[in-house]
Amino acid sequence: MKRLNFARFFDEFALAGRGLLLATKKKSFWLVFIPTFLIFGTLINLLSSGFTSFQLIGGCLESGDFAGAFKIIGGAFLANFGVGRNFLDFALNFVLTLFQSILISLVVFVAKHNRKERKERKEQKAEKSSGLESSALVAGLAVLGSGCPTCGTTLLAPVLGALLSGTTGAVKLAGTLSVVLNILAILLAILVFRKLGLETYAIIKSEHFKEKHHEKIS
Repeated sequence: MKRLNFARFFDEFALAGRGLLLATKKKSFWLVFIPTFLIFGTLINLLSSGFTSFQLIGGCLESGDFAGAFKIIGGAFLANFGVGRNFLDFALNFVLTLFQSILISLVVFVAKHNRKERKERKEQKAEKSSGLESSALVAGLAVLGSGCPTCGTTLLAPVLGALLSGTTGAVKLAGTLSVVLNILAILLAILVFRKLGLETYAIIKSEHFKEKHHEKIS
């Protein structure tokens, strides 16, 4: 039974991967994926030092130094491609951003298909909200765990610093929790991807079948 379950899981995951490959051939997929990847990735990089980057941006805007604000945002944007980032931090944030962008793109793809097919509203809402909630949970874990795992800087550091008397202990604990949350985010993203990928595969194959059937009739 265990072997069968594992085999089924990998078979479904393989089909989900094929669903993603088929989706990448659709223009609508990239119209969602590209802006999501750039925006979410930039946000994660800005949060790599807690709220310090946002405070600096706010200070620049208040003083009228728009060039300085754009420089900070531009640096976070370039960090999506590893510019000025430690390789470990870049790799982890890149994987999280990639997964999140894929999930959101697939959620939008499935939701559009559901509207197009005009399914029953209750089923449509359930499927749509389920995908969005799962994707939002992955994003939430990624944001909480965002930061610099190698130096222990995360959004959790100031919270833990207020709860713990020792700053050093808070930073170490924050770094550990950051890694744990990021791992959970990746594992959850894989499970959500399996579900959305299978739905995408079924949808695209169904559309191909309908097109061929229509051509034969014509």
